[in-house]
Amino acid sequence: MRCLLIASLVAGIVGSVSGHRAPVTARKSLGFGPIHDHAVYKSNPYQIITNGFLPQSSDADPFEVARLFIDDILGPKHVQTSYKIRSDSYTDPSTGITHVYVRQVVHGIEVADGNMNINIKDGRVLSYGSSFFNGQVPSMISLQDNYSLRYPHSEYCQDLTSELESQFSAFVALQNEQVPLGSQSAKEFDEFAGPLTHLHYSNCQFHTLADEMASQRPQAIGEIGDMRPALLQFMVAATPSSDVVTDILSKYDQHLEKMTVSGVNHFVDGEQTYLYIDNVPDAVKPVKAHMAYVQVPTKDGSVELVTAWKFEVEMEDNWYEAAVSAVAPHRIISVVDWASDAPIPSPEEPRKPASYNVYAWGVNDPSDGERTLEKENFDDLASPVGWHTLPFDNDPSYKGVKPSKEFYRNTTTTYGNNVFAQENWEGQNAYLDNYRPEAGDSSVYDFKYKPKESDEPMDVARNHINATVTQLFYTCNMIHDLYYRYGFTELAGNFQQYNFDRGGRDGDAVIANAQDGSGFNNANFMTPPDGTNGRMRMYLWNTANPYRDGDFEAGIVIHEYSHGLSTRLTGGPMNSGCLGWGESGGMGEGWGDFLATTIRSTKNYSDYPMGAWAANRPKGIRNYPYSLDDSINPSTYQTLDKPGYWGVHAIGEVWAEMLWVVSQALIKEHGFSDTLYPPLPLENGTVPSDDFYRPVVGKKPLVPIHGNTLAVQLVINGMKLQPCQPSFFDSRDAIILADEELTGGENFCTLWKAFASRGLGTDSRVAGRTPWGGGIRTNGYATPKKCQ
Repeated sequence: MRCLLIASLVAGIVGSVSGHRAPVTARKSLGFGPIHDHAVYKSNPYQIITNGFLPQSSDADPFEVARLFIDDILGPKHVQTSYKIRSDSYTDPSTGITHVYVRQVVHGIEVADGNMNINIKDGRVLSYGSSFFNGQVPSMISLQDNYSLRYPHSEYCQDLTSELESQFSAFVALQNEQVPLGSQSAKEFDEFAGPLTHLHYSNCQFHTLADEMASQRPQAIGEIGDMRPALLQFMVAATPSSDVVTDILSKYDQHLEKMTVSGVNHFVDGEQTYLYIDNVPDAVKPVKAHMAYVQVPTKDGSVELVTAWKFEVEMEDNWYEAAVSAVAPHRIISVVDWASDAPIPSPEEPRKPASYNVYAWGVNDPSDGERTLEKENFDDLASPVGWHTLPFDNDPSYKGVKPSKEFYRNTTTTYGNNVFAQENWEGQNAYLDNYRPEAGDSSVYDFKYKPKESDEPMDVARNHINATVTQLFYTCNMIHDLYYRYGFTELAGNFQQYNFDRGGRDGDAVIANAQDGSGFNNANFMTPPDGTNGRMRMYLWNTANPYRDGDFEAGIVIHEYSHGLSTRLTGGPMNSGCLGWGESGGMGEGWGDFLATTIRSTKNYSDYPMGAWAANRPKGIRNYPYSLDDSINPSTYQTLDKPGYWGVHAIGEVWAEMLWVVSQALIKEHGFSDTLYPPLPLENGTVPSDDFYRPVVGKKPLVPIHGNTLAVQLVINGMKLQPCQPSFFDSRDAIILADEELTGGENFCTLWKAFASRGLGTDSRVAGRTPWGGGIRTNGYATPKKCQ
């Protein structure tokens, strides 16, 4: 009853304030997991040497260096635990740094959250992050590996209740003080409290039925392999539909019987073997599952391994990676929503570049400028065969017979190797046969866009679908090519249907849906691991008449695409679970805001809001514009403790503001480039400096000259260096390390002073972090001694 009371109270408060905010709808999304206080990130060479590991010879195999380093870290415990170096490890040709990703293994089973990332160059370990389990390894998998024994269900529900009550009380206090309730604080409370109350309700109220069902069919040790009850319990928490919840609970046995399980075996040694569960309620595809260990903190402060099922669940609006305890009552332990040179063949028939009538790169939205006719950006490095060409064998839409001796297919629609752009008025997952504008042999995508006020604003929007999809296709391809040139390449897990034999996994062009019918006033991006298509959904905004189309606000598109960038670069291309909740989930939002704001900025400094045009709100959809003036944007590290800053978007605002301050400090030091886009490569493949890069010396990486271009490079390089589930501290240190490796540390003090000015100095602290995002933070304004 207590749980229901809290849920109803929260629903009442959220409902009461909804009328005061812009109609920014949010899909339901779960994201939380255990806090690993034993996790470390070391980016100082003295810390690594102190551990006893000395640099190897400069020509040593980096993967052998990694193995020696891991064995050194594990020490005598190596007899109890092992590891595997993941196949998505790679050497970044732009920096020369080898990023080695490691997964811990116990009894032949992966520790799902036992990650290590090691960054190596010239025989030296530059930095490493580790969340490897370092406690007592269980003797075997058995029913004694029960989450409920380690963490009693009553305590689990009590902790969840206390956290929810504390956040609820803080929100009520905020209202009682009559502080103006901004749209974002209400939105963030809704974002935080809605999923948390639903989780509480499903885990603490409905587990009784699951327990009863389990008691009627007692599990022997051999039956721990039946993951269906655990998956059903997760679907109760995950589904946004109350009808589906009721159906599952009233027809539990029927759903259990319908769910069929099939296995997949791999011939390649070391690849994860999955089971597939079909007929799962509210899932749009069979659910992938495998058994794993998960680390769970106990009441005495230690950490123990719990046997769990790892699920990958694709739904209409979510794509979840979840860990659920293998033994009843099957509680959710963690959940992340993914909703992240060889010779190149030449096309047989040269194709002239396309042109598009669009808001050009750098024009954020219709209030910023007029549409112009822009040519396809033929970047031989980022998109070697252009934006409308892909191999027949890699084209999922091609149903004909492949012409003999032909490798590539040229398209005359918004469909190519990097992006599949189309309408999605029905709001479903189908996309291959959805409508796309046709340019024909002219390759000119020139369509009208002059929406007018109407009694039927939806019809007006749909009548301009050709211009809408063209704009989305153009913007996404420009983002692809820009990020490629800053290091988001095939090896790093970028989004391409064909990778030109340059590494990484094929088959993951971005599915970009315009005017998606599944909602209004929002946008989202789903990032599964490398080799599976990312999915972007852009919505109409009914904030004005005529409706405003999010596809025409570049900042929104860039923000969403940047989720794919940060998710694939953090923890490795095949690990999409590293930015799921808390500070790390918030930074996933913050990088998108920062990059979108940086791309639209000019040499004449200005403050910038996010989403202002689409939302029809001059101050945008965040609490504050991004500004150097702390009277306009007062965000500091300690701001994360305020009511209204529990959700990932509000956390992301603080991180984006810090990065904005950092980038402006670099601009003050190094000046401003009118374009973030690097010079196009010459015919021989070399990249000219063109007052963009420092002169190249030997095999040194390309170093941007100007402050804004350098900031983008350091932020992207930092994503590659930081650990899985990074904190603000980890990502700050990774950016500072990125500068050390790129420039020799020229900006060490500039970076430290900028971070410290917003409370993220050497003396900043956080205590008492919880799986739901809580904790007490302390601003720190100190810098290293050499900077004082």
